Amino acid sequence: MSNSKNEAAWKRLFEKHEILEKIEKYGVFEISSSEINRLREARLMTKFDHRKNLPKIFKKNYLSILPVTRGSYLISQFKAYKDFEEKETEITKVSFPSHIESIDYENITSESAALNCAYVSGILADFIGDEEILPTVSGRMSSDAFDFLIQTHSGNEVRINVNNSQVEIDGGFEGLETLSLIEAKNSLSDDFLIRQLYYPYRLWSKKISKRVKTIFMTYSNGIFTFYEYDFQNPEMYNSLTMIKQKKYSIEETEISLENILEVQKATKIVNEPEIPFPQADSFKRIVNLCELLNEKELSRDEITANYDFDPRQTNYYTDAGRYLGLIEKYREDGQIIFSLTDEGRRLLRLKYIPRQLKFVELILSHKAFNETFKLYIMQGFLPSKDEIVEIMKRSNLYNVKSEDTFYRRASSIAGWINWILELTRL
Repeated sequence: MSNSKNEAAWKRLFEKHEILEKIEKYGVFEISSSEINRLREARLMTKFDHRKNLPKIFKKNYLSILPVTRGSYLISQFKAYKDFEEKETEITKVSFPSHIESIDYENITSESAALNCAYVSGILADFIGDEEILPTVSGRMSSDAFDFLIQTHSGNEVRINVNNSQVEIDGGFEGLETLSLIEAKNSLSDDFLIRQLYYPYRLWSKKISKRVKTIFMTYSNGIFTFYEYDFQNPEMYNSLTMIKQKKYSIEETEISLENILEVQKATKIVNEPEIPFPQADSFKRIVNLCELLNEKELSRDEITANYDFDPRQTNYYTDAGRYLGLIEKYREDGQIIFSLTDEGRRLLRLKYIPRQLKFVELILSHKAFNETFKLYIMQGFLPSKDEIVEIMKRSNLYNVKSEDTFYRRASSIAGWINWILELTRL
């Protein structure tokens, strides 16, 4: 999928149909999939799971798009997304049934495998609070007919009528008193599209008498994270509130500060690669990107279009992986393609604890990170940006010259060092 092709096609559609003018006049604009298909396949043109995936013309004008039938969409200033609320949560260790051979819980590479693993290990039953759950519904289905209110960025509420729009459920698990509908992702993000929970919720709430729970699950780096949401007003799209969050692991996850210090003492400093110094503050997103590339090679446009990265972040995070020797890039048919290096593939085959310690070794093999880590340990708190910049200036970094660049890159050092220390608190 090409993000630039989406951008160009939407720009032409906005001009042809005077979409901005009509939204200004009527509040919403309805467009058919057949109209979109004339320029580019509607399926590719309307899949925006995160705010960052939206075309520039949508972002600039605070617009979102929602399906209302099998073949039509509404565009308006909808508040269509919800930010994840991260809470400090201990990881619950669970055991995996010894008789199950068809799931390799140490090598989960898809959302369906992660969901199956969570089910057979008892994670789902624990989070849902019902030991009697069974898988009952999944896949694509019709939404039937319902209407709802949704908030807009201008402070208004718009009523939308939905009739036989397509709904997709990753997993539905029914217990004695509840049906839990789960949206599963093996990619990390800052937000999600509320529709992925709301449309299935409205469909099944009127089909059964039991309470319907809506749950979002993410799996990355050996950790299952679950979020349960409740729509406090079933007819209001934006009324969801997080009820609880919980993290689980099947593997052992306990890493001590002594483990980290042993790695630091044994790590040798390498020469700085001729690759841009990292500007990617979230190390867990780097790990997750490596996991996605472990499934398959991805083009720059595919990473930007399908995951929670804007074009600039795609460059920053792939460069960070290249800096550590985990990701490589090449050009094919005019596209830039990213894949894991042999080192990256070997690392991701490791169990949880040795995998994290190997990440720590790769980070601390670079002088700027190693010296910042040692100063953190010595003084008991994260060094200031000024202190980090002074360390960076002594570290012979590749092509980092201006004061502004030093300070921007210092944020990544702080983020990665914090990630290392957080391993001891999980």
